[in-house]
Amino acid sequence: MQRRHFVSGLGCAAALAVSATPAVLWAQPNTPKAGTDFLKLDKPVAVDAPAGKVEVIEFFWYNCPHCHAFEPALAAWVSKLPKDVAFKRVPIAFNDSFVPQQRLFYALEAMGQLDSLHARVFNAIHSEKLQLTKAEAIVDWVVKQGVDKTKFLAQFNSFSASTKATRAKQLASAYQLEGVPAIGVAGRYYTDGSLAKSMDRALFVTDFLIDLARKGH
Repeated sequence: MQRRHFVSGLGCAAALAVSATPAVLWAQPNTPKAGTDFLKLDKPVAVDAPAGKVEVIEFFWYNCPHCHAFEPALAAWVSKLPKDVAFKRVPIAFNDSFVPQQRLFYALEAMGQLDSLHARVFNAIHSEKLQLTKAEAIVDWVVKQGVDKTKFLAQFNSFSASTKATRAKQLASAYQLEGVPAIGVAGRYYTDGSLAKSMDRALFVTDFLIDLARKGH
């Protein structure tokens, strides 16, 4: 499968243009095209969503500025998803230095704290310029948000977090992920800002791919 390359460091996709004007975004053809706006995987990826649901994955990294810029549009889009779409975020680890933030995500998820703290993690890193890359700094920050330290550490260091991190690595490999943010649909399709020309338009492409998946394509 031919893949587009990301021209960026540290695993963030370069060609996102999330601030592009609507006139530029929607000047693209209405019908997304395979190989241009999205890729159809040569080998389908096993999904975790139950039967009758279309799985949509956002691959992200907390330190990625493009993921931070994309989050408000993504959150608004997710809030309007139909009931037959199962959406999940997957924190990636292109190298071992990313792992503490993976564990942060899965610990917050296990504690039911993602809704209140996910966007705040992005804000702490990109607006407050905090270095939340190591376990000690992460734990200190989480405690300041009112989270119980003992309970958080139990989840942060848990076998469950390790298992989910391993699954995230498998998914990134199966989708042949090269940068973030990126979106996988139904274990069969992939799009990102480079392919769709912006992450805002990638959501339009994702809606198209969800419909394809519903039809069994």
